[in-house]
Amino acid sequence: MERVVKLIKNRSDIGAGTRGSDLGVDAIEIAAINRNSDYFNQFQFEDVKTHNESIYDKDRNSFAKRIEHVLEQCTRVCYAVKKNLQANYFPIVFSGDHSSALGTISGIKAAYPEQILGVIWIDAHADLHSPYTSPSGNIHGMPLSAVLANDNLECQINQVASETQEHWEGMKNIGFAGAKTLAENLIYFGVRDTEEAEDKQIEKLGIKNYQVAEIRYRGLQKCVAEALTKLSHCDILYISFDVDSMDCDLISYGTGTPVSKGFDQYEIIAIINQIIESKKVIGIEFVEINPLLDTKGNKMAETAFQVLEAITATLVLPIE
Repeated sequence: MERVVKLIKNRSDIGAGTRGSDLGVDAIEIAAINRNSDYFNQFQFEDVKTHNESIYDKDRNSFAKRIEHVLEQCTRVCYAVKKNLQANYFPIVFSGDHSSALGTISGIKAAYPEQILGVIWIDAHADLHSPYTSPSGNIHGMPLSAVLANDNLECQINQVASETQEHWEGMKNIGFAGAKTLAENLIYFGVRDTEEAEDKQIEKLGIKNYQVAEIRYRGLQKCVAEALTKLSHCDILYISFDVDSMDCDLISYGTGTPVSKGFDQYEIIAIINQIIESKKVIGIEFVEINPLLDTKGNKMAETAFQVLEAITATLVLPIE
């Protein structure tokens, strides 16, 4: 029996601070075409309606920019993921900015409300801000705070308007009321660019972060095995892959918030494949490919497609 993969395309970048990641889905498809691959003809797909025109609206929520539209977009993603999971598909979600992960995780929890969900977050950033702590107001830095339903009010720096608070409460309750998982069920890989409020939250909540140097020193396979042991009580797993987890100097600057000293694509493939082999993974997401910022042509999307092909080959292996 093979897993039935369904591609979910969410061309939305309204949660980011820089425009262009909405083109990431098309960029990775172009990368496939240029490699003479028919990958995107092999699987069924679904396009999620977007609200990208909202970038022209005058923003009233400076500490959570376009939050009313991000809420709407994450709700759409939630519904798409839930529907496809219930139809026995394995969703591979291609999104613009990382705020979308809240929608994906909410959809998984809505489909399996009784299951304990583990989250593997492969990223240069912790994405643990809330409107109360964010220095930028960009919601792609907030999805995990909403997933955990934890505002980190101890580190509050912003006085948030009631309208924004209302939308934020809506985001924390998409698809499933309250937290979608607990901090003990969240593991980072490659996080290396954080702010003080996030650092304090990571320490307070005891979230494990497997940094690049640790993985290379201790051994990738050993660290991933340890992570899976930490999540062994989880019934299902979700993997979120932000391309900025890779080394921008080595790979490409084709992402909204590039950070050096990251993984290479082979390490990403090895991490994801080992987690897939646990047989618990129920969905994977690719985010933050921005071809408008790529100084090497379409290099970031080409590298992401290399990862995609490799991990899909593992996904469709027969299940024992």
